Amino acid sequence: MTYTTSQPHRPVAILRARPTLHPVALAAMLALTGTGVARAQAAPVAAPADNSAAAPASLPAVTVSASGLQLGANEMTTPVTVLEGDELVRRREATLGETLNSEPGITSSHFGAGASRPIIRGMDGPRVKVLSDGAELHDASTISPDHAVVSEPLLATQIEVLRGPSALVYGNGAVGGVVNVLDGKIPTAIPQKGYEGSAELRANSGAGEKAGAFSLTGGAGNLAVHVEGVARDAGDYRVGKGWAPEGEPTRKVLGSFNRTDTGSVGLSWVGERGYLGAAYTRQTAKYGLPGHNHSFEGCHTHGNHLHCGAHEGEEDGHDHGAEEHGDVPVVDLRSERFDIRGELRNPFAGFSALRLRAGVTDYVHDEVEDGAISTTFKNKAYDTRIELQHEPIGGFKGLIGLQTSQRKFSAVGEEAYVEPTITRKLGFFALEEYRLGDWRFEAALRHDRQTAEAQTSGIERSHNGTSASLGAVWKFTPGYQVGPSFTRASRAPSAEELYAKGLHMATSTYERGNADLKSEISQNIDVSLKKTSGDTTFGVSIFRNRINNYIYGRTLDEVDGLQLLQYSQADATFTGIEGQVRQRLNRNLGITLFGDTVRATLDAGGGRLPRIPATRAGIRLDANWQAWEGRVEWVQVARQNRVAEFETATPGYGMLNLGVSYNGQFSTGTPWQVYLKANNLTDRLAYAHTSFIKNAAPLMGRSLTVGMKVAF
Repeated sequence: MTYTTSQPHRPVAILRARPTLHPVALAAMLALTGTGVARAQAAPVAAPADNSAAAPASLPAVTVSASGLQLGANEMTTPVTVLEGDELVRRREATLGETLNSEPGITSSHFGAGASRPIIRGMDGPRVKVLSDGAELHDASTISPDHAVVSEPLLATQIEVLRGPSALVYGNGAVGGVVNVLDGKIPTAIPQKGYEGSAELRANSGAGEKAGAFSLTGGAGNLAVHVEGVARDAGDYRVGKGWAPEGEPTRKVLGSFNRTDTGSVGLSWVGERGYLGAAYTRQTAKYGLPGHNHSFEGCHTHGNHLHCGAHEGEEDGHDHGAEEHGDVPVVDLRSERFDIRGELRNPFAGFSALRLRAGVTDYVHDEVEDGAISTTFKNKAYDTRIELQHEPIGGFKGLIGLQTSQRKFSAVGEEAYVEPTITRKLGFFALEEYRLGDWRFEAALRHDRQTAEAQTSGIERSHNGTSASLGAVWKFTPGYQVGPSFTRASRAPSAEELYAKGLHMATSTYERGNADLKSEISQNIDVSLKKTSGDTTFGVSIFRNRINNYIYGRTLDEVDGLQLLQYSQADATFTGIEGQVRQRLNRNLGITLFGDTVRATLDAGGGRLPRIPATRAGIRLDANWQAWEGRVEWVQVARQNRVAEFETATPGYGMLNLGVSYNGQFSTGTPWQVYLKANNLTDRLAYAHTSFIKNAAPLMGRSLTVGMKVAF
């Protein structure tokens, strides 16, 4: 298992330019490094220069809210990452995907600057659940990568990532994993001094970005009020050296700007046994869609082939071999959400806690071209989740729960490639743990029913699925633990996979759904090894996930860059390794090695799946002295040439990043922090293989971010 806290041990690596990192070599590197540093732990710890006591370092205890049982990160059977405190402040970017992008096993979909969703172990879209303090977010990001995730990293207090399908208590579709974003918009306690809050300002040179955030909680008696907000204004960003898009005289990605405003207000009643609160959140955003190709207008299908241009005897009004430039399309987004959260401790005999999460979402975004709305996407949804945690029974401790949701989705306009749908879900779940000596066992069971109804055609499909997982953590010696887990999970096809039919110019695809798709059945084995204390700490996870009836967009035809995607099913296998190891060199210095790789193939014929992340490895040196902290890292991404049919290979690249921060306090005792980070210092031209628009929107070039945060 791997996780990150405010301790400086973020991963990275130095390799030769453009290598192909073989997964076996990477596995050997991580395993041998872990073995070597384990032996080094037996060496005595040198006394610090000032002769003060120097106890062996250990990773701080971090409670994982998404664990269901409020467990610490070191007790989880699921590999987990936690970002919080100063480390989260340094890592935050404009989108959730970019914030998590460099964590082992996590990449991002990267669609310009406004939309970027986390990809876990090569899986994205509906296979990765994004939660707001345990409640599912309802936007349009699972439908297409050009749609933004309505979660604001600058307002997050902690971000948790649970890898693999064993996080099934949050939905049987989470076969990739779960991202849980914690925030303070609904207070759970009365501030001791009557108020508390924070304010932050930051700027970025790569996109000319300016952003500010504030958070304030006040309370007295049993009532607490919270307000928070973020404003961001970023222009088109600049890419690395050597990019010349079809004669454009600029290295900026046209249409990669991002302007976002988010605000929340919450009210809670807090008592001795718990709390009950509500919050209203509104987010507006305008961001561009780079790479949008108008030349595909009018393209259609003839059987399993694409046809662009005029039929015989007709006049063709478009040149389909070239892009018609004009204005870059703009997404004009508005999301309003009303949340209810509550917890009651010892609600009645035999139960220790009752928890409630509920939300109503009204999401809409217009895609505007040449000043006129071309397509409008709407998503109106509600969700409810109730958990009841019971007292120990015969040594077993756990919870039972119910989760229900309804989503009404519609698209109207030129790119309405999915007809209006209503998706209803109902799930029941149970999670139990048992402790025996140095062992902790965990088992989960979930049953779901999904009904997806197409409003225009009247087609309705229902799917039932049962999922189960079993895992264990064995702390076989102080500071060391191993965690095997096995999961069988069922995922019902999404409405888009069932009913899509039409041209989607943002991703240069023509998508066709299949109303006869079956549920996916995944069988995942995960083994992790961790060392959590001493001068050396590490975490390595190896996984194999075999998925029967895996649903993917199979490319049937391609014309001038436009692909015909047919949602199809085939058995597939995902295998990989991820991990990091940190060695404390002395009281002020530490070095970290990191790497991850995933291979995804179709079982029949050994074909490749599209947009699978490339292998990565890296090295990082961190330092601290008095109130200063600094870090320098090199991240090497290998060339990705294991590609699907009609997919192109992506060259590898290396990036040099630096960061420094200083923590101080005013004369009143109020703490503050200033930070600076420089990314891609060598101004390397880099492409994200996971992106639909990798050639139209490369990664950002050299950029400098400066910021200041004050907590009061």
